[in-house]
Amino acid sequence: MGRPIKVLVVDDSALVRQTLIEILNSDPDITVIGSAADPLAAADKMRECVPDVITLDIEMPRMDGLTFLRKLMSQHPIPVVICSSLAEEGDETTFRALEYGAVEIITKPKVGTKQFLEESRIRIVDAVRAAAQAKVRLMAAPSTLKVAPKLDADVMLAKATPGSFNLRTTEKVVLVGASTGGTEALQTFLTALPMDCPAIAVVQHMPEQFTAAFAKRLDGVCRIHVKEARDNDTLLRGQALIAPGSRHMLLRRSGARYHVEVKDGPLVSRHRPSVDVLFRSGARYAGRNAVAVIMTGMGDDGAKGMRELFDAGAHTIAQDEASCVVFGMPQEAIKHGGVTKVMPLTAIANEIVRACKD
Repeated sequence: MGRPIKVLVVDDSALVRQTLIEILNSDPDITVIGSAADPLAAADKMRECVPDVITLDIEMPRMDGLTFLRKLMSQHPIPVVICSSLAEEGDETTFRALEYGAVEIITKPKVGTKQFLEESRIRIVDAVRAAAQAKVRLMAAPSTLKVAPKLDADVMLAKATPGSFNLRTTEKVVLVGASTGGTEALQTFLTALPMDCPAIAVVQHMPEQFTAAFAKRLDGVCRIHVKEARDNDTLLRGQALIAPGSRHMLLRRSGARYHVEVKDGPLVSRHRPSVDVLFRSGARYAGRNAVAVIMTGMGDDGAKGMRELFDAGAHTIAQDEASCVVFGMPQEAIKHGGVTKVMPLTAIANEIVRACKD
């Protein structure tokens, strides 16, 4: 990268501020330029130096985070990463934060185990990096921490071999992967689908205990049924299954029945759930009967898996750059040569319906 990403940390907990500062400063491409215990103190800091990204708590004294976020996005938009314990609870206010313009939601870092700190560091640093690249619009761990190696889908499922995906069936299945900006993109996509659309499995990078509330919220606005996936759930027409936070979701097949396996495992492509894991399982068990979509998001999760789907005969779609909050994941999938079509978000639902009729 060029110059470091300048970050302002805003949280009323001194411990959280210290932990976030140590985690963010451990990345050579990120510099914390200051911290504040509440939004009013943050505003004073911003007069001295304008940050590239703000990490923001929701519950704070003098002014709550949502009020500050609305003021910020209506006056001087800056990418914001919400860092709140409410995210862990799936509180409705976190959805409101996304509507107000927050780029990403992460849980407050916890301390106690080295593994948690390492995994938290990856999530936090990636969220800030994604936010720094995000397109925002005007509205009316310590440096000694070692980063865990980046694993691929091999740790969860062997790659499909030629011929393993040629089982005959007429039933189609739709596989979707998204990250930064994906919560709003998924709502746009899913609300546009008809009641009798093909079965859908979705991986959205999202904190644990947040996906159930996200699925419930989507279920209330969509014509199709949306729910958080449970192990062995059957994929049904007119229904979308959302992978639970912090667990991988794999497609499986028994005869003509598609179902999902929800299981623990290491981070894959720096994420759990991982789009690569879902896509590889789709290549193995659905092949040409799959239609796959990769949406807005930071990083390259899903790029290798989409190429495997493409090689297996699946119809693959990438969201275009203009409609992405962050073009990273679709761009990497395109670079890997695994994309059949690139199109705007608003056109994807119709393309899914068309492709599943072929």
